[in-house]
Amino acid sequence: MKDLKHLIYFENLLEESSNELIKQAQEEGGLAIGYTCYSIPEVLLNVDKCFSVRMRAPRTGSIDIATYYMSNYTCEFARSLLERSIEGGFNYLDGVAGVDACSMMNRFYEHYELLKLNEKPNLFVTHCDIPFKTEEWSLNAYVKQMRIRLLDVMEASYGVDTSDKAIREAVKEHNEVCKIITEIGNMRALDNPPITGYEFHILNLVSYCCPKKLILPYLKETLKEIKARKPDPEPWYRARVAVVGSEIDDPSLTKMIEECGAFVVSDRFCFGSTPGREVIELNDEEDALTQICRHYMMKSECARWMADSKVMQRRETSDMLAKKFNADGIIYEQMKFCDYWGFERALVSHIMADEYGWPVLSIDRPYNARSSGQLRTRFQAFVESLEIKKIQGGKK
Repeated sequence: MKDLKHLIYFENLLEESSNELIKQAQEEGGLAIGYTCYSIPEVLLNVDKCFSVRMRAPRTGSIDIATYYMSNYTCEFARSLLERSIEGGFNYLDGVAGVDACSMMNRFYEHYELLKLNEKPNLFVTHCDIPFKTEEWSLNAYVKQMRIRLLDVMEASYGVDTSDKAIREAVKEHNEVCKIITEIGNMRALDNPPITGYEFHILNLVSYCCPKKLILPYLKETLKEIKARKPDPEPWYRARVAVVGSEIDDPSLTKMIEECGAFVVSDRFCFGSTPGREVIELNDEEDALTQICRHYMMKSECARWMADSKVMQRRETSDMLAKKFNADGIIYEQMKFCDYWGFERALVSHIMADEYGWPVLSIDRPYNARSSGQLRTRFQAFVESLEIKKIQGGKK
């Protein structure tokens, strides 16, 4: 297939924690609000003059200094963010919106603030509590947290308009991005799709890491380009896989999987498109904040949610996506020392195989996985096993 016009530009945008679109937005008076978790509703960080920035630590090398502060048994993602902060990589942020999702990420927020790694005069580091269950009282608590610990803090620090009208405007822009990403993502269900999993991962990730209004024109143009794109006569892949699990912000992992012959057709991992790129439907009978919090609470697939209904939801979503995108198998992945996904992966990788009948590859991995020969070998072996199953099943 012909290369996408803006692919190299998108790749370059992801090479640093900051990028030229973030700098442009700030020069125009925008406020960059960093966040690390789906449970902070992304759309609320895009009200008025604010724009959300998904915090990453691309091209991470040594994390020895962060390990000194956080120990070597904490999540490598949290340590990598702290290392990048100590290097000055997040000095551009105007605020950090954190949630009480896991103790390891809590320690990152704590060190970011206590070590004074960003000395902007109006910088805020806020920390919001989120519920474990999807009850009505949980929703009420969630709404209060987002109002008091997030929106009120943004208003007090920078005079941001956090009214219902401003929130609804942010939802319109958010939905526009979601519709484009979803339309492109649905093309992966085709037998010979006009896009690879790696390309989709890049497109989806820039939609998290760049100001919405500045990345939208590029996404619109790319959607038109993909619609007119002619794939090669024969599909390039040997097998189709769905990826499920914890945070993946490095597209090189998806690239490695595809270099081994497996087309990544579904991305149900933290900051993939499921959840995260679903349209938020609002009505006029209820305030926008409550509707948004309900949306994020019900759509979340995080292993932190412990209600039986959410446990089953995660399994059913994985099964549904694998079927929808015609996957041959599922890769369950977990970053090293991730407590929530460690338990989830260990159990559910067996359940998806034994009860749902899916071939499953279960792995734990480092944050920076691009140079892991062991992972590459395991991906290659999994692809070969899926090919053998096709042959044994009489498939072409």
